[in-house]
Amino acid sequence: MSITDYVKAYKMGKKDYQLRLLKGMQPTLQVLDDILPTRGTFSEIPLGLVQIPADRIVGTKNGGRSSAFAGNFMPVLSERSEFAVKWAQLSTSHIEEGIREPIKAYEYMNKFYVEEGNKRVSVMKYFGVVSIPGTVTRIIPKRTEEKENKIYYEFMDFYGLSEINYIYFSKEGSFVKLQEAVGKGPKEEWNSDEKLDFSSIYSRFTAEYRAKGGDKLSITAGDAFLSFITLYGYANILDKTTKELKQLITKSWEEFKLLEEEEEVELKMNPSREKKPLLNILLPGIHPKFKIAFIYQRTPGSSAWTYSHELGRLHLEQTFPEEVHTTAYENVTVDNIEETIELAVENGYDTIFTTTPAFVQASVKAAIAHPDIRILNCSLNTSHRYIRTYYARMHEAKFLMGAIAGAMADNNKLAYIEDYPIYGSIANINAFALGAKMINPRVQVHLEWSSKKDTDIWETIQRIQPDYISGKDMVIPEEASRHFGVYSLVDGEPRSLAMPLWHWGKFYERLIRTIMDGTWKYDDNPGSVKAINYWWGMSSGVVDVICSKNLPIGTKRLVELLKRNISSGNFKPFGGILYSQTGIIECDPEKGLEPDEIVTMDWLAENVVGSIPAEDELKDYSKPVVNLYKWVELLTQFLLKGV
Repeated sequence: MSITDYVKAYKMGKKDYQLRLLKGMQPTLQVLDDILPTRGTFSEIPLGLVQIPADRIVGTKNGGRSSAFAGNFMPVLSERSEFAVKWAQLSTSHIEEGIREPIKAYEYMNKFYVEEGNKRVSVMKYFGVVSIPGTVTRIIPKRTEEKENKIYYEFMDFYGLSEINYIYFSKEGSFVKLQEAVGKGPKEEWNSDEKLDFSSIYSRFTAEYRAKGGDKLSITAGDAFLSFITLYGYANILDKTTKELKQLITKSWEEFKLLEEEEEVELKMNPSREKKPLLNILLPGIHPKFKIAFIYQRTPGSSAWTYSHELGRLHLEQTFPEEVHTTAYENVTVDNIEETIELAVENGYDTIFTTTPAFVQASVKAAIAHPDIRILNCSLNTSHRYIRTYYARMHEAKFLMGAIAGAMADNNKLAYIEDYPIYGSIANINAFALGAKMINPRVQVHLEWSSKKDTDIWETIQRIQPDYISGKDMVIPEEASRHFGVYSLVDGEPRSLAMPLWHWGKFYERLIRTIMDGTWKYDDNPGSVKAINYWWGMSSGVVDVICSKNLPIGTKRLVELLKRNISSGNFKPFGGILYSQTGIIECDPEKGLEPDEIVTMDWLAENVVGSIPAEDELKDYSKPVVNLYKWVELLTQFLLKGV
């Protein structure tokens, strides 16, 4: 029986050997001594007795036995050799008693190389053993700026907390994100039950993932698992049956394929200009009535953001009174958003707009469950093939607002009040500061965060005495305050100069027209796995600036001139030489920042006085909003590409 097993293992080894040769790869086992850096550039520490993941054992410590095995650890020596006899004896021992004697191995960059026990590893890999006990010495390379080195150091930090060595990632930051995704603090150690639960769910996931062909993807099983638990929630996944887990993995397969892509999000900078299909031009009334649902986190009366989207919904109904029926679901929370989307689907709504980034996770889950429903989420940085996302280039309007404030400031002091340190807000701050500096090189912008702990904004305003303040973007019906847009304080009362405008009505109108006339599909290349994000600006009429009668006519003319040039693309707010608080960002006067650089800004312009707060500096109510953006990062590393 054992010789029969050896023959089977031998055939597996020869097949792997030949396949590697055809691919130009080394056909035998890797040898650690051949790949180690020069002596003196690494250190060694003993880890003691460790359960080594069998699939992480990739080679031998030295070259003495490497040629006896193919790269998959299956034997390649003749069945009549002494080696075959010993392998067969070990095979019999494994079947009858189990191989208990630990191997001796070295771990380098989370891969294991056997010093003693190569045949034992071969036998146990043949029988599909998941882990093998071994006495391990870890080889630690010096810290460098290379990606693989950074990932490995992150792994060692994670291993120190969890002693888990069977999951690995291809992207930086993933171990930190995994720690957070399972509900652990940054430095919190894992207890025995938590390790067992994780081992169980990860083993079940990887079995189903690999059965479906996961090993053919370029990502690691860990990459897929992290995306999976972030989407569905770790606690929820723990309770799933194997059948339920398999169904969810099948539904999520496109998500895993998306993780392979370098360019995962494609920015649509302007509305599609594809020509209408001839049939739709001749027969404009052939479409059934569109049923569109808008889901709001708050009410239009209590939230300026919701109010702006509600105005957009009403604009849609007024523009298409016969073709469109809309409804709005208000005061929806993160806890009941999934049920609300399901209710909208049950009520026959074929297009659903979830109007806050906080609803993106539920939107993706619903889109996976209902692929025939168009689901769009209002966020800027979500790389999901199942949904489309949309946002506006508000930084263009903020640049104009800064130019207005800079032109009007007598004491060279401006204040800018921002809510959350999230995607988009940093670009808005910097655009405002750059607009002000373009008109007034001496002006400084004092940055204040309403979400920061122990902050009294109005006390700070009184101390700074800025000429003008940039506050909320717009007024809301239930709030009589006029502290919005750019304003000055005259005897304690606001005197407005201008306000930015989110014209969601124009966005929704143009987007629905693409569905009606068939051009929606032209945005979507069936052969691509890139997600689509609509990021329209002044050129599309989605953002604008409204000037008050208090603004001098000369400044109004300046604003109109800048607006025309930004809309035409002849002027870019983030063009030319740019300086941050810490140094130069762009040194070429003929170049400007790319869209991805604008979206992911993490620096402040040199004339901004203030800083970006860390999470522990924020008030509790703001953390869920900021953590949303961490969740997005958990799913994928993304790169935006403008078209």
